[in-house]
Amino acid sequence: MASSFESAPESPGSQDSQTDHFYSTFVVEYIVPEGRAAEAVFRRWYGQLVKAASQFDGYTRNDLCPPLDCGDGVVKWYSIVHFRTPAELNAWLKSSDRAQLLQQGQDAFLAYRYKSFTTGLEGWFSNHTGGAEQHSLGPPPWKQVLAVVLGLYPTIMLQGMVFSALGIMQSWPMATSLVINNLITSSILTWVVMPRISQLLSFWLHPAYRLTALQTNLIGAGLVVAALGFMASLFTYLT
Repeated sequence: MASSFESAPESPGSQDSQTDHFYSTFVVEYIVPEGRAAEAVFRRWYGQLVKAASQFDGYTRNDLCPPLDCGDGVVKWYSIVHFRTPAELNAWLKSSDRAQLLQQGQDAFLAYRYKSFTTGLEGWFSNHTGGAEQHSLGPPPWKQVLAVVLGLYPTIMLQGMVFSALGIMQSWPMATSLVINNLITSSILTWVVMPRISQLLSFWLHPAYRLTALQTNLIGAGLVVAALGFMASLFTYLT
């Protein structure tokens, strides 16, 4: 189960200063055996987990919600941990300290599940993706379209020029070559092109729920349109 937590904006004119007020949040649902003894064991183990997390850079706080009695012997506990940045949160999540504590926690809880996300971007625009809970955590659709076209257009053009020059798949049936081309293009976009575009345009690709200055929107859109125009002229000349 997951949720997002953010501080309220300081003022309408301070959008660019909001970055420091948004934290990476990680929510875990633990299923703990019923009874006071089981609760005591879980609380002791959870205290060790919090102590270990607090030693990592960027740690902000931990919240443990009151237990939820679901009946039939099922008691759920929800733990919420906040870190300053996605990188610092990932350092804790991927740490050997946490892995060891989770292994030890098999005596404290029956099962656990989690989802995590930050104020980053969804899909191609983030390493943190999720379901309906993350609605509007990505940039507005019009920005996503421009950013994807910015990455897709040169990828398709360069791929087609290279394949044509090398004679790759030129005699293949169109349906077959299209499948292979799409697989290659999608792979290049996902692992090479879009992460770099996301990084380059991070000042502009803010989540939809965050206000972005009109000037920033115009600059970002203008850069994308200018880049597309330049590439169109260049590819026209080359072909």
